[in-house]
Amino acid sequence: MSATSPPAGAMRADARRNRQRLIEAALAAFAEHGADDASLDEIARRAGVGIGTLYRHFPTRQALVEAVYRSQVEALCTRAREYTGAAGGSSASEALARWLEALVAFASTKRNLTISMMSSLGGKNAEVVSSCSAMVREAVVPLLARAQQAGEIRPDVDVADLLKMSHAISVACEYPSAHTDQAQRLLTVMLDGLRSGAAPAGG
Repeated sequence: MSATSPPAGAMRADARRNRQRLIEAALAAFAEHGADDASLDEIARRAGVGIGTLYRHFPTRQALVEAVYRSQVEALCTRAREYTGAAGGSSASEALARWLEALVAFASTKRNLTISMMSSLGGKNAEVVSSCSAMVREAVVPLLARAQQAGEIRPDVDVADLLKMSHAISVACEYPSAHTDQAQRLLTVMLDGLRSGAAPAGG
């Protein structure tokens, strides 16, 4: 277990709340200023705690970056499980589409955090990135399978295809575009392709 992810029940309730507020404040600050340039003092102020509290939870900037990264990955995986288990309402392919939208929205933050982690801690954080990527792949497997079994997504698509195409959209959206909804437009085209030729499993 990572030093930035203490065991459940290891902290008092107020300490857990402080830790979560620090992670949320750090995410906002990293989005505005970058993970390397955001002020730790400002993050502490946003979280409503003293700088000493920040350092007790996260002794280094990199520990804070890793915690933010992990929290975002865990939230993405939780969302995948929620969409997979949703009964009624949206179709299986619509649930997959919503998750892919969340993945692409997450990707720019993920990219900045990954660069920041890898820049100074090298091999150790390569392992963190690898384990988090494995978590995402595992979370989306049942979501994709549900859509394929419903005949709403073509059966020859696998998780690696989904993640590579989503990554390509994220990279493309780093460049200026005349379309303010560029990510959504590209996702729509991608999903149209994923639905092409779809047929119920065994049909």
